[in-house]
Amino acid sequence: MFSASLFIPAVLASIIAYLVGSVSAAILICRLMNLPDPRETGSGNPGATNVLRVGGKLPAALTLLGDALKGLLPVAITGLIVPHPPTVALVAMAAFLGHLYPVFFDFRGGKGVATALGALFGLSMQIGLLATVSWLVICIAFRISSLAALVTFTLVPFILLTAGHTAFAIVYVVIAGFLVYSHRENIKRILAGTEPKLGKKSK
Repeated sequence: MFSASLFIPAVLASIIAYLVGSVSAAILICRLMNLPDPRETGSGNPGATNVLRVGGKLPAALTLLGDALKGLLPVAITGLIVPHPPTVALVAMAAFLGHLYPVFFDFRGGKGVATALGALFGLSMQIGLLATVSWLVICIAFRISSLAALVTFTLVPFILLTAGHTAFAIVYVVIAGFLVYSHRENIKRILAGTEPKLGKKSK
């Protein structure tokens, strides 16, 4: 899968992607906008949904964009420089893990939904749009961001496999597993009917 000539570029690209992923958009934007630290407020998750609850639409939108770009840019740039699907897939995983376990923020990161979605756009605009539409439809129907993310990223590996992106499909099976784990408390609340809905600010 990885030849000797591709091993070092793959490792270097993955390290860079991890470092990019480790830059927390939620924390930086909240600091710049004089908002509470999202790790210490609301759900405690430094992601767009929690920023929406504690700060409103603009900081949440900026957080979503920043987190998505962390996935999109490393994947898109690597795809141009090293057009080797397993390498690009590895870079997507590294950026995602950087968001979950950021070296710059004591390894306390978000849940990775926007970064995983951004990486899909870096691979394929069509697949990224399809995943976004899936997320939006479920989100609008149920107003539960976590449910939309879990359903969407359960479907993503099958979409990638159907489109012939085998390496990415394998990586997104792993990413889906991480997402289920990071949303384990959300899953409990969804089953109990107590999961907060979008549009409600944290007290």
